Amino acid sequence: MAPKVLVSDALSETAVQIFRDRGIDVTFDPSLGKDKDKLLSVIGDYDGLAIRSATKVTEKLLNAAPNLKVVGRAGIGVDNVDIPAASKKGVIVMNTPFGNSVTTAEHAISLMMAVARQIPEANSSTHAGKWEKSRFMGVELFNKTLGVIGAGNIGGIVCDRALGLKMKVIAYDPFLSEERAVKMGVTKVDLDELLARADFITLHVPLTDKTRNILSAENLAKTKKGVRIVNCARGGLIDEAALAEALQSGHVAGAALDVFAVEPATESPLFGLSNVVVTPHLGASTSEAQENVALQVAEQMADYLTSGAVSNALNMPSVTAEEARIMGPWVKLASHLGAFAGQLTDEPIKAINILYDGKVAEMNLDALSCASIAGVMKATNPDVNMVSAPVVARERGVQISTTTQAKSGVFDAYIKLTVVTDKRERSIAGTVFSDGKPRFIQIKGITIDAEVGAHMLYTTNDDVPGIIGALGNTMGESGVNIANFTLGRSEAGRDAIALLYLDSPAPEPILDKLRATGLFRQVRPLAFETA
Repeated sequence: MAPKVLVSDALSETAVQIFRDRGIDVTFDPSLGKDKDKLLSVIGDYDGLAIRSATKVTEKLLNAAPNLKVVGRAGIGVDNVDIPAASKKGVIVMNTPFGNSVTTAEHAISLMMAVARQIPEANSSTHAGKWEKSRFMGVELFNKTLGVIGAGNIGGIVCDRALGLKMKVIAYDPFLSEERAVKMGVTKVDLDELLARADFITLHVPLTDKTRNILSAENLAKTKKGVRIVNCARGGLIDEAALAEALQSGHVAGAALDVFAVEPATESPLFGLSNVVVTPHLGASTSEAQENVALQVAEQMADYLTSGAVSNALNMPSVTAEEARIMGPWVKLASHLGAFAGQLTDEPIKAINILYDGKVAEMNLDALSCASIAGVMKATNPDVNMVSAPVVARERGVQISTTTQAKSGVFDAYIKLTVVTDKRERSIAGTVFSDGKPRFIQIKGITIDAEVGAHMLYTTNDDVPGIIGALGNTMGESGVNIANFTLGRSEAGRDAIALLYLDSPAPEPILDKLRATGLFRQVRPLAFETA
């Protein structure tokens, strides 16, 4: 029987035809994306679901879809898909990470020009029969300094376009190397320097705990008087109320936003301000981009449903069906090793080195390396997946190397990942036990044996008495249960580490309490995708 795919959002007829040409039984009904009850009643018949942003793939919908094998999102954002629930149900979630890049970058440049020359206000005034030439005095982009926050794929395109406009470009990106910055023709700076120097600021970072309100009231106050700000990335990167105050005071000369903290945005403190240009999340809204991502997602889904090939999957490695059964636990381990190193590394990464020892060295190393790199990169870019991670790493000038060797120790196989920065090298190794569960076996050269849990706490300290008591008592007094507790040390009285597997995340006040004891060099919470 031919696989069945439901297209519940607006895809082009050309994209729909790709399914038909590949022998797939396709139903094209864009109305279902907005009718969740009807979608719920029919989804059980389908092997694949192709969507844009209107369709919400919830746990309830997934539970009603026993035959569903793959969800394909035409676009990069998957906020409308419950990925953990999909993973538990064994449903692959694919996206199209690069189809919208040029379109979004061009929209950012367009908004920058619009706010520089007050084009929307001038347009409205002229349509109203007024001729207020003296009212709309703009500024040139030529020779101005553009501060780019986030110099990845889209941010890099913006840098290139801005250089073509003869702007001076400075960039803040913790993962942008000096070598990559030189090749791009931009000057790498820290955030405070960017805020102080930039005439225009444009944001191109994902929304994470580290980037949320990156333009807070405090940081807006650090900006150059008369700065103009553009956001085509994610809502929540700017404190909108603080920005409104800065605009009204005249400190910020203008702003242009395509995204908002709450969408659809029907109200905002920025609405109605004459020096603000706003658009309804149009960054990816060009016919070319919409067609590109539609064709791409149709090809990817058809490949998977007809041959088992997996590409641009956010919750599954790109491996063959035969490899998946053997490699599954090792892919998880590789991802955990990367996530551990990524969450602990705050400075730009120059290199990621991966060692494969024993029988793992004979597996699909491309997939394992992609899982490791994705684990590292997800710490700062949650949209990254196993396919896009190596591209993102290359764009940031990160050198990737792999080494294989025959069985060298007590384990039949292990993986060791090392992250290199200008300041340090950080390594972690792990293996998969006979029960199929990944384990951490070495951190900083110190031997341990630790289970991997969703919520963990990592500490480093001198090997002195009182560490176990401090950790246990503090967690116990705060009601945080310890599922497992692993210690290790280089030698008596020297470097020591502890890795706690917790039943729930440790709240920040608890971490502050541990730091205040003076016993620890480092107290870091860690999170891992264990489903």
